[in-house]
Amino acid sequence: MNDVSIVTAQRALPAFSRTTDEILPYLDQWLRDEPDRLRRKARKIFEGAGVDRRYGIMDVAEVFTPSSFEAKNRLYAAGARELGNRALQAALEAAGWEPDSLDILITVSCTGIMIPSLDAYLIDDQGLRGDIIRLPVTEMGCVGGVSGLIYARRFLQAGSASRAAVLAVESPAATFQHNDRSMANIISAAIFGDGASCVLLSNEAGQAGPRILAEGMYHFPESTGLMGFDLTNRGLRMILDPDVPHAIGRNFQQFLGPFLARSGLEITDLRHLIFHPGGRKIVETVSELFRDQLANMDKTREVLRHYGNMSSATVLYVLQAYLEDPSLPPGPALILSFGPGFTAQRMLIEFS
Repeated sequence: MNDVSIVTAQRALPAFSRTTDEILPYLDQWLRDEPDRLRRKARKIFEGAGVDRRYGIMDVAEVFTPSSFEAKNRLYAAGARELGNRALQAALEAAGWEPDSLDILITVSCTGIMIPSLDAYLIDDQGLRGDIIRLPVTEMGCVGGVSGLIYARRFLQAGSASRAAVLAVESPAATFQHNDRSMANIISAAIFGDGASCVLLSNEAGQAGPRILAEGMYHFPESTGLMGFDLTNRGLRMILDPDVPHAIGRNFQQFLGPFLARSGLEITDLRHLIFHPGGRKIVETVSELFRDQLANMDKTREVLRHYGNMSSATVLYVLQAYLEDPSLPPGPALILSFGPGFTAQRMLIEFS
């Protein structure tokens, strides 16, 4: 099979951004009629989320304003097209690729609905070939970015195409439920932000970038209720079970040990950990599980702090931070993300 390398990763950010301190007055106003205990707890969640700033396709005042599912989804669709175009164009320019040289376009999103899917619009907007292979990846949540990389690698390994783009575009701001005062909705508002990332992959000889060694998906048994969205008349309502960090810990050896062993590696052989920052508690859980080896979570924490959790795009931001580090030591790296299913997506790459 053909070797596949990651060529570049480039991000695009929405126009609006606010610090957590700037968002807190809007949170207080939203919860003004709720008991003091709930308001204090919500503030504590925002202040302890590990997110200093988040970006959005709409300003925070609009996020906290009641709106219909239709109106929010229209904003999502417009924002997805704008962000998707910028991220894809930035990646193509960084790689020095002409738009019509792209063979595969995989678009990833779970925070809104577009039919036709985003990739159809990008073909016209970017001047891509009419016979490009299109794959929209939806309903996979935070694992969608790594899922897209896995699908791209398998297409390219088949040898019938040479260049692929994986484009993740998310707007969790468009899913905020104004009438929902549940902990899941408050935690979601505290950790999530909007953003897009595009990763280019190739099986061409001589391409710069880390080589993909292995990849795979792992479904946690009897866990479909841990995370996801409930589609309601008001939109996508967050499902987030507090047991998620514990589920990761309980299944750690099962989803990671055999996967690494198939490549002749153990956890102590990993030099880098490119981990999706699902939230502060999940980062702390995974950091503790990896405490005995060289890889660290510094870049993961930095992405969470600067941008929040952008669902499927977030781990690709972490990947970009690694690709742009000029002092990065060589060695194997694990790309890891968790999401609805409950699922772990894993990819092993080699920095040279």
